[in-house]
Amino acid sequence: MHAACRTLLRPLSLHFALSIRRQTGATYLHSFILQHTEVVTNHLTPELKLLLLTPRCKYWHVRPEHWPYGDPYWAIYWPGGQAMARYLLDNPEVVRHKQILDLGSGCGAAAIAAKIGGASYVLANDIHPVAGAALTLNCKLNGLQPLPFLSENIIGVDTSHWDLIVLGDMFYDEQLADGLHQWLRRCIDQHGTTVLIGDPGRGHFIDHPIQKQLWKMAEYSLPESSKQENYGLTCTAVWKYQP
Repeated sequence: MHAACRTLLRPLSLHFALSIRRQTGATYLHSFILQHTEVVTNHLTPELKLLLLTPRCKYWHVRPEHWPYGDPYWAIYWPGGQAMARYLLDNPEVVRHKQILDLGSGCGAAAIAAKIGGASYVLANDIHPVAGAALTLNCKLNGLQPLPFLSENIIGVDTSHWDLIVLGDMFYDEQLADGLHQWLRRCIDQHGTTVLIGDPGRGHFIDHPIQKQLWKMAEYSLPESSKQENYGLTCTAVWKYQP
């Protein structure tokens, strides 16, 4: 697996789409998530309880394409997302009284951290519909009302005003990285949006021209469990994009 938020651009398979149509009820999706994940706190944000896929879960040992609802990237707390949520929890002034977009939200940790920090409005965006159900459950686990969720792909299309856009683990593919770079630049130029990026140093991120326009805001050592799950990555960081 790569970034949780890669599902933001990944086309849904016909099998997946038909499954969603057959089982559209939120109650069914919530039951599915509760049955096949477990509450985890051994990550960079132990104060957050998150329903995640672990080695003790049935589908941990099943290839992603065999999941009934497509790749379960929403059930993994990726390093960039961990760094972002940790940074927002430690620096609530970054989000307080602001409108926040969590792009490629995955399990919703960054969105939850932003709301806890006092954001006036938070929208979580991920093209995978199950990510919305996971977000609702994770909000409840952390004492929050469900946050707004949008499953449309807004990259390159929507340039609505946001005070802050946060994203993590999105620079895993060259084409996506280029598209993100251009779109984020447009959001900044048109609306003065602040952009924060979480990434553990994946190849398409550290080799991308955007590096010349980044300022490192924080760096964190990953927990041992995250190191094992992410092929030996040891650190993760938050960067501010300032073109």
